Amino acid sequence: MFLTRVAIAAIAVLTMSVAAGAQEKGDMAAGGSLVLGAGDSFTNIGIGAKFQYNVTTPIRLEGSFTYFLKKDYLKMWDLSVNGHWLFPLGEKITVYPLAGLGILNYGYDYSVDFGELGSYGASGSTSDIAFNLGGGLDLKLTDRLVFNAELKYKISDVWDRLLLSAGLVYKF
Repeated sequence: MFLTRVAIAAIAVLTMSVAAGAQEKGDMAAGGSLVLGAGDSFTNIGIGAKFQYNVTTPIRLEGSFTYFLKKDYLKMWDLSVNGHWLFPLGEKITVYPLAGLGILNYGYDYSVDFGELGSYGASGSTSDIAFNLGGGLDLKLTDRLVFNAELKYKISDVWDRLLLSAGLVYKF
C-alpha cells in the first residue's frame, strides 16, 4: 500500500515536471481549422479561426469562430471560449480535455420562384447559448507550427451539435 502511494506520487511529480516544460505561461498561437458539424440528422462543413493563450503553464484559453457553409437553406456560425487543461505526452504530443461556453447562431434563408405567379421567400435566425465539452490533441510539427485535432460536443436548449475539427496553429 505504501509503495503504491509512493509510485502514484512519483508519477504525479514527473507528469507535472513534463507539463511545465511543454507550454509556458504567456504562450500565444493563432490558426485555422476545418470543422465537420453533426446533430439532429443535419451535417455540414465549417471553416474556423482560433486564438490561444496560456494563462498558466497547464491551462490554456481558446477563443474560436466557425462559419458553417450554407446547406439546405440553413446557415450557422459558432463563437466559443474554451479552457484546455494540457497534458504533454512527450515533446511533440499534448492532449487536453476542454470545457467552455459558446453562442450558436442558426438561420434559414430561402425563396421559391413560381414564375408568373411571383415568388415566395422567408428568412430568420436565432442564437442560443451552448456549453462545450470535449477534448483534443496537439502535434508539434515544428517549433512554431502545431497540428490540432479536436472533438467537441455543444449542448444547448434548442440544438446539440458534435463538432470534429482539424487544423494548424502558429505559435508566436
